[in-house]
Amino acid sequence: MHFGVKSRVLTVGLALMLTACEPAPKSAQNSEASAPAPVEPLTEAEKAQVLASLPAPYNTANLEEGKKQFGKCRSCHVLIETTATTTGPHLYGVLGRKAGTEGSYPYSDAMKAHNVTWDFATLDAFLTKPRDAVPGTKMAFLGIKDAKDRENLLAYIAVETAKKPQ
Repeated sequence: MHFGVKSRVLTVGLALMLTACEPAPKSAQNSEASAPAPVEPLTEAEKAQVLASLPAPYNTANLEEGKKQFGKCRSCHVLIETTATTTGPHLYGVLGRKAGTEGSYPYSDAMKAHNVTWDFATLDAFLTKPRDAVPGTKMAFLGIKDAKDRENLLAYIAVETAKKPQ
């Protein structure tokens, strides 16, 4: 079968997208996903309340655009709390968590030594260019250059992983 240049470009592009994150070692992967009891999802009104409570400029972010940006993360990360190890650690509760400390995920030595507690500023800097922010990280993702795209993404993660407002 003869493949044209377009087919080859698409194949190479797809291969690059699929290898953006390094898989966790097989010994660290769980075959069963375990998670706490499901949490009732937030209503649209509750999501708006959580969004409004975020610090500026995240409190005015576009959650639909953030959801689109999360598509870049979805192949390696999930937004639910789980003890299952996937290609990357879960992002539930990432805001306020010390870098390199979530559960049984096999972080790189560089991430374990990255002495920050994730907040909007530290995550924004990391997502700009992960390998510059944490030299030696296993995360092969190249980053998100556009500041508004990062704002939308971080607000989306914050809202989607928020607990129900009281």
